[in-house]
Amino acid sequence: MKNRHLSVFAVLASLSNTIDAQNVEKKPISQPLVSHIYTADPSAHVFNGKIYIYPSHDIESGVKADADGNHFDMKDFRILSMDNIGGKVKDNGVALSIKDIPWAKRQLWAPDATAKKGIYYLYFPVKDKDDIFRIGVASSKKPIGPFKAEATPIKGSYSIDPAVFKDSDDSYYLYFGGISGGQLQRWKDNQYLENAEMAKKNELAHLPRIAKLSANMKEFSEEVKEIKIVDEKGNVFKESDNDKRFFEAAWVHKYRGKYYFSYSTGDTHNICYAIADNPYGPFTYKGVVLKPVQGWTSHHSIIQKGGKWYLFYHDVQLSGQTHLRNVKVTELKYNPDGTIQTIDAYK
Repeated sequence: MKNRHLSVFAVLASLSNTIDAQNVEKKPISQPLVSHIYTADPSAHVFNGKIYIYPSHDIESGVKADADGNHFDMKDFRILSMDNIGGKVKDNGVALSIKDIPWAKRQLWAPDATAKKGIYYLYFPVKDKDDIFRIGVASSKKPIGPFKAEATPIKGSYSIDPAVFKDSDDSYYLYFGGISGGQLQRWKDNQYLENAEMAKKNELAHLPRIAKLSANMKEFSEEVKEIKIVDEKGNVFKESDNDKRFFEAAWVHKYRGKYYFSYSTGDTHNICYAIADNPYGPFTYKGVVLKPVQGWTSHHSIIQKGGKWYLFYHDVQLSGQTHLRNVKVTELKYNPDGTIQTIDAYK
């Protein structure tokens, strides 16, 4: 199984290098928001009229690169903020460290945040003492922290890339999941299967997850459910549809009453999106939000500010290394029919 993973990783690395070579010849449409540290997976939100970005904090940990992403060995979160797009970006320091999470062992991956009644909640994946990814929650009275983590992970949570969505009726939902190193393929009917393999090409693709949050924002109020991403005929994608199927990096936003579920296809490097009439889906695939970037893949968020929409994402412009990334932002535009105009990060 390990040899198979390494073989797959070698192929993906080769593909990524080809994409990078093509993009290096072009100029990026956006510049890194900060350059004194490496940041990735930017989850952006507007709180009290100000933009706050909750990214991963990339570091050089010295861990050898492998297909499970063990070289992405983050230790803390540092929150960025700015008054407006294009304005000065502030690094607000360490908001939460892995050493202050009682149940955590290693790999503090991509977070997200939300606010309710004056309290800010930070959701994060990290491996527990058994090396299984779980999702934890921490809270603070300030959007920049410091955040205090709960003593245990959210019961029933697993895998990576939590994305919290507040609906117009003040309901909160947590979306999550990521295959390969994110371990989603090991979960079936919410039960952990340690030796489970990735879906084969002719099998249905692994699906992202959703659970409604309880009133205290620290628990699920229901059983975790799968989210179907389907084509125009209502068919769930197969693993062979890897330019459209879900890999990781869920994000949900609302536009003109519709729910937009966007995500990364991972090994084919697209940020895609699908639309539904409710937060549970099924979501019908509509197209590509962001074409492949320099680096292995991207991870994004979408917000509205000042009457415009923006896409936050990352690439590796500063370092040229997949595990040392930098966050960026560019304007996102819709067509009259509600579809999203595809963005090319280079010109």
